[in-house]
Amino acid sequence: MKAIRFIAAALLFFSSIGTYAQEVENKPQGKAIVQIFTNFHSGFGVVNDNRGFELDRSYLGYEYSFGKGVSIKGVMDIGQSSDVDDYQHIAYIKNALINWNIGRFTLTGGMIVTTQFNYQERFWGYRYIYKSFQDEYKFGSSADLGISASCRITKWLEADVIIANGEGYKLIQVDNGLLYGAGATIKPFKGMSIRLYASFNEGVDGAKDIVNYAMFAGYKNRYISAGIEYNIMRNNRRIDGHHLYGFSMYASGTVNSWFELYARADGLMSSNDWNKNNDEVVILTGAQFKLGKYVKIAPNVRMSIPSDKEQKNKYYAYISCYFGL
Repeated sequence: MKAIRFIAAALLFFSSIGTYAQEVENKPQGKAIVQIFTNFHSGFGVVNDNRGFELDRSYLGYEYSFGKGVSIKGVMDIGQSSDVDDYQHIAYIKNALINWNIGRFTLTGGMIVTTQFNYQERFWGYRYIYKSFQDEYKFGSSADLGISASCRITKWLEADVIIANGEGYKLIQVDNGLLYGAGATIKPFKGMSIRLYASFNEGVDGAKDIVNYAMFAGYKNRYISAGIEYNIMRNNRRIDGHHLYGFSMYASGTVNSWFELYARADGLMSSNDWNKNNDEVVILTGAQFKLGKYVKIAPNVRMSIPSDKEQKNKYYAYISCYFGL
């Protein structure tokens, strides 16, 4: 009789532990999102007048998890816009999404993070210093209204698909075709990753379709990271034959918990030199200092080498700063 009571008590005890652990795992919880990118910069030579303090971007939002794999996220993006002449900064809804994760499968809908270059951006790791290649040269948008799904097929292979408006988060439209994209992330061994992506942004009323291809390979461990990507964009701005090509190579090294070194080289090219005035090679190098948990300061120097030989090289010195939770 005592043995039966002991077994029953033990079963009740372990059952309560399991229930408590599940409740902790599924406990609703939220966190604020605050990120500020700012810098002081100065040009030299032909860009000597380009200098001053700059507030690149501010992200303000909130993320809340309901438990059981369901979460929501809302983020306001406050930044500079080349589309508005009478305002220095303008605010957009960057993310307004719901995310559902169950096992190996994840489904996201709303104003979502796009999959075109998000992986490369996170691997580069210094978004507040310099945008990733495809973002810098407008190969695509970092967010859009749509739906995406991903599945971790094996430990070394993950696949994802996305359907979105194709105009980005600044232009919300419903009558200008859709973007269809698919990608695969391969991790053959620890630290190594390969990313392949292709998308088709359909045009309507005679407009040309935009096609994107992205290829990335990178290696990262505790002390170093190095990555290279090659990108193709066909029919830029839906103009037939206006194709763009480009590469980006980047590396970083962690010296200690508060000090890192990084370097990067980008190259933008166009078919038949239609974009000759903007084609260039950019070289960037610098250091990052972590001042506590929420502040990063990154002095860096940059050189732009235009493809047009009639243009002169441009040189800049930056002190980039990040404040965030």
